[in-house]
Amino acid sequence: MKHIIGVNPAPPPPQAKTLKVDDDSAGQRLDNYLLRHLKGVPKTHVYRIIRSGEVRVNKGRAGPDDRVQAGDLVRLPPVRVSERMAGKAQQMAAVARAVPAQQFVVLFEDDQLLAIDKPAGVAVHGGSGVSFGVIEQLRMARPQAPFLELVHRLDRETSGILLLAKKRSALRQLQDQFRERETGKTYLALVVGQWPANRKVLDKSLHKYLLPDGERRVRVVAKDDPDAMAALTLVRVKHRGAGFTLLEVTIRTGRTHQIRVHLASEGFPIAGDDKYGDFELNKALLRAPGDASLKRMFLHALRLEFTHPVSGARQTLLADLPPELDTFYHHVAPVTA
Repeated sequence: MKHIIGVNPAPPPPQAKTLKVDDDSAGQRLDNYLLRHLKGVPKTHVYRIIRSGEVRVNKGRAGPDDRVQAGDLVRLPPVRVSERMAGKAQQMAAVARAVPAQQFVVLFEDDQLLAIDKPAGVAVHGGSGVSFGVIEQLRMARPQAPFLELVHRLDRETSGILLLAKKRSALRQLQDQFRERETGKTYLALVVGQWPANRKVLDKSLHKYLLPDGERRVRVVAKDDPDAMAALTLVRVKHRGAGFTLLEVTIRTGRTHQIRVHLASEGFPIAGDDKYGDFELNKALLRAPGDASLKRMFLHALRLEFTHPVSGARQTLLADLPPELDTFYHHVAPVTA
């Protein structure tokens, strides 16, 4: 059945409502709690209703930096969503109706976490010309979910494991693990050329910059560069093929474009990489017939290891190589062992 997007009659006037603070929101500042629950309401208006006393916590006035606790009753006055945000919400809803929902393979799910196998070509979130990413699609598909946030990110062109938190406490705990390098993130990358087996550690600092058109790029810089960010990548040869090497790459830091830049800086760009790769070869691979064709970057988030935020058990997730990469890999790889 087709969806028809029409003009709705004038919405009813907004009503006051009362929210009960759940365990996962305990300890948040009142202003941050309200900003999360009043999406689309201008930030200045949120602070205005707090200062005016229209927001009540357990029937009393509260300041923006007061902390809410589990079980608190927060009364909100009638508020309207800004026209800009309302228009954006309608636009996203229209996109969701007009474009079939992306089917994400679920690798793991419980009441704390959701892990999916993200396809290549899909941004993890909206922005930079993309209004509808993975997180927006999942929130749209799960309107009953009170909380859903990205734990980490993958490049739009990269496929593989993407982890999301279903509770704020899980998000904080997992992001701490990523920040403290307590997770294991392993990728498969097919590089152009024969990678030296003894080149196993890439310890090169990186620097982010913008092209004249505003597009983001990353380059290797000296460690004493004032803008240098430490980046460590571990590399192991998994297989060799005709003109290519399949690498198993583990990153100890999560810098933007880290694997792509580190490998390219060694003279071995990832096949199909449209930012740091061999552009002429990429064109040839794109136009090649049948199994010899490669229409995307050969970089896949294969394995993710982390400690479950509640059980404390060490968790290992795996995502199989996508069919389009597997087909190309078996075309170029069997030449030598």
